[in-house]
Amino acid sequence: MLCMPNPEPAIDNPKTAGILKDIIQRDALCNVFMSGAITEGRSGIKLTDFAALKKAGVIALTDDGSCIADRMLMLEAIRLANSSGLILIDHCEDVKLSAGGVINKGFISTKMGLRGISKESEFNMVKRDTELSKESGCRVHIAHVSCKESVELIRAAKASGIKVSAETAPHYFTLNDECAATYDTNTKMNPPLRSAEDVESVKKGLADGTIDAIATDHAPHTDAEKGVEFDSAPFGIIGLETALSLAATELVGTGVLSWSDVIVKMSVNPAGLLGIDRANLGPGKAADIVIIDPDREYVYKRDSIESKSKNSPFIDWKLKAKVTHLMVGGKLILRDDMILT
Repeated sequence: MLCMPNPEPAIDNPKTAGILKDIIQRDALCNVFMSGAITEGRSGIKLTDFAALKKAGVIALTDDGSCIADRMLMLEAIRLANSSGLILIDHCEDVKLSAGGVINKGFISTKMGLRGISKESEFNMVKRDTELSKESGCRVHIAHVSCKESVELIRAAKASGIKVSAETAPHYFTLNDECAATYDTNTKMNPPLRSAEDVESVKKGLADGTIDAIATDHAPHTDAEKGVEFDSAPFGIIGLETALSLAATELVGTGVLSWSDVIVKMSVNPAGLLGIDRANLGPGKAADIVIIDPDREYVYKRDSIESKSKNSPFIDWKLKAKVTHLMVGGKLILRDDMILT
């Protein structure tokens, strides 16, 4: 699992990274890898010390949830990340276009009387950063792709030989903006849920290899934080416990991907992009093993959620495919819904 650098304070220096590393070593039941912030305080103003963060154990750089607006600063960050041997994960959002928005801009936002976030706010930055990748010759990884135009830009960039990779999250191939019409704040995320047409484009991007990976985009919030008006609620939902089943239900179950494709996009490709020696069951490799019952159906209930936060739009959904066993480093951690400590 890769954790993002967006707690308070941000993971933007070796000391804070060291504190998080100690917490992981003390409490984590699985392998947790750290990302560090690209800029101090994720403010988009001054770059962090990439080399020092790497030495502290960081394997990726991102201002997750925040975009670097300054073109030249982003270009410098891309080049420095490459020279430091760290992948740069890019949150693409032009805040001049999205500021104040809470939902996808379109018919639904108008109907609900809420300020919309245009697709341009995402794909304008995807366009800029794929161009910066071409200019620098360095890889850029685009996070949480949500719209048709972004998929098309990434597809074209790859076809022209630009070093770009991309991920999406289960809610972007499962839900559309009509799901937010109930004003359920658990349908509020950034980027927002898009149109049904965008959902289909994301699925096509997964099927043809334009989108390399499926990430959870796990963003926990308390009931108190989410239990307010839609405008005031924070963005984000939890996703760790439903990601596999949603991929099985919405992608494998509909013929978009095979089980082999899902495994590649949820383990092999992420490990390769992050440069970690995982997702390989060869001799001498780490025995990190997940055993799945692909035919097991279950209802995702609130009282079964292991996360301390319950902010999921998938509660009471009937899902398919269940993890039955989990081994970490050869040690059995989970068996039949029971965590073994």
